Amino acid sequence: MEKNLIVNKKSLSNVVCEFEIYEPLIAASAKAGQFIILRYGELGERVPVTLVDWNEQKGTITAIIQSIGKSTAVFNSLKVGDKFTSLAGPLGTPVEIKNYGTCVVVGGGVGIAEVYPIAKALKQAGNKVISILGARTKDLVILQEKMQQVSDEIIITTDDGSLGQKGLVTDAIKTLHDKGVKIDVGFIIGPIPMMKWTAKLMTQLGIKPYASLNPIMLDGTGMCGCCRVVVNGQTKFACVDGPMFEATNIDFDNLIARTSEYKEQEKESFLKHEKDHKCKIGLH
Repeated sequence: MEKNLIVNKKSLSNVVCEFEIYEPLIAASAKAGQFIILRYGELGERVPVTLVDWNEQKGTITAIIQSIGKSTAVFNSLKVGDKFTSLAGPLGTPVEIKNYGTCVVVGGGVGIAEVYPIAKALKQAGNKVISILGARTKDLVILQEKMQQVSDEIIITTDDGSLGQKGLVTDAIKTLHDKGVKIDVGFIIGPIPMMKWTAKLMTQLGIKPYASLNPIMLDGTGMCGCCRVVVNGQTKFACVDGPMFEATNIDFDNLIARTSEYKEQEKESFLKHEKDHKCKIGLH
């Protein structure tokens, strides 16, 4: 079997797809918190994607991709039997897995896929794992069954109340605290504003927070400097120093500004892609 080959694909929502890819070397060495960089097409963009799962016996890795721009839309249009042009990994520093005690893992939107391997590893290390999954609506809550398998308790929040509790992930954390649940550490992955306010709340409540950062990234090896973030007043590179960082003193506002810098160009590229690839069946 050829490397980079898509051996299975599943749609998790209208914008989120799960890929199983044959990549035995990565499957044999991957650890929770690491990522890969995918590319499709000789002129394609290099896109960092979290490693969600891996199977050393099958030689496969699993990635979950949300269509938010041209490149991710192209990825999600691929089918079983297609190959990514290149795939690099595993990259990044793995999350430190040990017996902390009681851990809360918080996933927002597609970040649920990214906290899954961390929750799984924490559970295997003997921790009590409480998983809080948040999304705008029930259709965007993914991997619910898999998260239940690696969690002692699971709490779902949706902005519109269509599944679980109506509200935000921070509301669920406050409720746990008010009930007297002692939480030792928290791991947060999702939209940057969600991570910012969740980390702030955890710090206030005496919970040590960690957050996985998602800046603009090119090479994934610390050479280009595009993925620089500010942690404890120091410049760090998310691709080699992270992507998971202790979150008490992350400059989230700087991260928001840097990740928003090319929004207009990204929107223009995506709209052009949609126009160029509009289905022409029935027009001739």
